[in-house]
Amino acid sequence: MARCQSSPMSDSRWTAFKRSPFLPATVLLLLISAAAGLFAGSYTYAMANPTPHSIPAAVTGAYDQPPARRFIAGMEQALSASLKMHPYDSRAAAVRAVEQQRVFAVVDAPAHGGPITLNVSAASGATVAQVLGQAAASVSRATGTPVVLRDLKPLQQGDPRGLAIFYISLAAVVIGFIGAIQLSVHARALNPLERIAFTAAYALLGGFTIAAVVDWWLHALRLPFMESWLILALTMFTSGMVFTMFNTLFGRWAMLPTWGLMVLLGNPSSGGAVSWPLLPSPLGTIGRWLPPGASVNAQHTAVYFRGDQHAFPFLVLAGWSVLGCAVFLIWRHRHPGGRPPEPA
Repeated sequence: MARCQSSPMSDSRWTAFKRSPFLPATVLLLLISAAAGLFAGSYTYAMANPTPHSIPAAVTGAYDQPPARRFIAGMEQALSASLKMHPYDSRAAAVRAVEQQRVFAVVDAPAHGGPITLNVSAASGATVAQVLGQAAASVSRATGTPVVLRDLKPLQQGDPRGLAIFYISLAAVVIGFIGAIQLSVHARALNPLERIAFTAAYALLGGFTIAAVVDWWLHALRLPFMESWLILALTMFTSGMVFTMFNTLFGRWAMLPTWGLMVLLGNPSSGGAVSWPLLPSPLGTIGRWLPPGASVNAQHTAVYFRGDQHAFPFLVLAGWSVLGCAVFLIWRHRHPGGRPPEPA
């Protein structure tokens, strides 16, 4: 049986193709096409049809009496048993739980009759408040139980849909790694510490600009300016160092893991556009450990729940920043940038 052997001409053509710019261009063509589909798919999967999975809520008063019990059972049925009720001794304690972002609503059942009050919190999650309000109206009609809907923590007037925090965090994430890409292209000769310093510098200036435009110019959000500025700056720095880390590990293909981690996975799961109780369960869990989710979490608390800021999102951002810097510095010889030491 004769062996099938490639001809010298075909070998030379393949060798020439591998050495030409057409091979990376062809690979990029395929990767960009796949990325377009994944980008659309990830955002559609996470945001197109928000479905409640687990919504923690507080309940106070005579919640075990027939009117309230009937209403709560109807809400659990309407929300496919995703409403997780936590009893509190007083309304003040339940409202405090909302402030600490441990629950998203308070069901207050009066002991001596009268309508049940459903206290939602649009600031905790506009999409969750909308879902709860719609379900309460439907259950009220179906069970004949009078229900009063109130908003404990309304959104700011300039941000009626609660998306401004997502947008400013998205800007910090995307511009953060685009800045690192541009440093790699236009300031390739920067040494490691110089590159980290310039990443920190554009993060500080960029964070200030984002906060100033949104607050002082557009008046979309009243920000606690210094805290919001520093959160945005830390987000931009983290995003820039994530790209720099991948640039160190994967060279010219660093954009792929950066885009996958920060944009395809991180932004849809951040809870900024769709609150985490309505995200698919894996995304709701993973998102809080990624830089976009940590940024949204910290910024959201700074704007709407001042005095109850948590350390966790800052630790997440700091952890990714330290990881990026450490990988870059340890394996700096693999990074495509830098310049040789000056002769003595």
